[in-house]
Amino acid sequence: MNFRRVCLGVLMAMILFACKKEKQVQAVTKLPYFNSAAFTPEWEVPKHKIPPFSFTNQNGLQVTNDTYKGKIYIADFFFTSCPGICPKLTKNMGKIQEAYKNDPDIMLLSHTVMPWRDSVPLLKAYAEKNKVLDAKWHLVTGDKDALYSIARTGYFADEDFTKTQDASNFIHTENFVLVDKAGYIRGVYNGTIEIDVLRLQRHIKILKEEI
Repeated sequence: MNFRRVCLGVLMAMILFACKKEKQVQAVTKLPYFNSAAFTPEWEVPKHKIPPFSFTNQNGLQVTNDTYKGKIYIADFFFTSCPGICPKLTKNMGKIQEAYKNDPDIMLLSHTVMPWRDSVPLLKAYAEKNKVLDAKWHLVTGDKDALYSIARTGYFADEDFTKTQDASNFIHTENFVLVDKAGYIRGVYNGTIEIDVLRLQRHIKILKEEI
């Protein structure tokens, strides 16, 4: 009986060791591309790029694709009066800002989904309250149709629109979207969950080594 237990223990140890080695071999070394709202990972030539945009930031300055040219950036969507998930999103974006405050290759971009209320002065006050670094993190407002269009067809950030196709619906998403230096989407994360924010930071490291 004892001999059988010893054999069983050795067998289990061998299986666990093999599984551990397999996981090590399968360690992520490259990020996929995401070309549709289905967020199906694709590994070949990317097809979808963030479309041209032009918005106004917390300092009244124009922010466009050129602002992020050659940069890795994280995009999200919020509004300054949001009592629910937005404070969590902003807090976690702040943590990312702190982690990369001395890295010029990493930037942040937060779009308001309530542009009819979130004026430049309101964005500025919100930025100051949350210790936003102007050179690192842009909070932008602008034309509602343009903001909603880029959320839905650019960043695929509105899951409700994917399901309903109702353009009149208010956008409220918890996604952080990781965009590479060429403007391609390389990851999507739940910005309210700490473990997903840590996963995003691991993926930023992979992306920096890949490019």
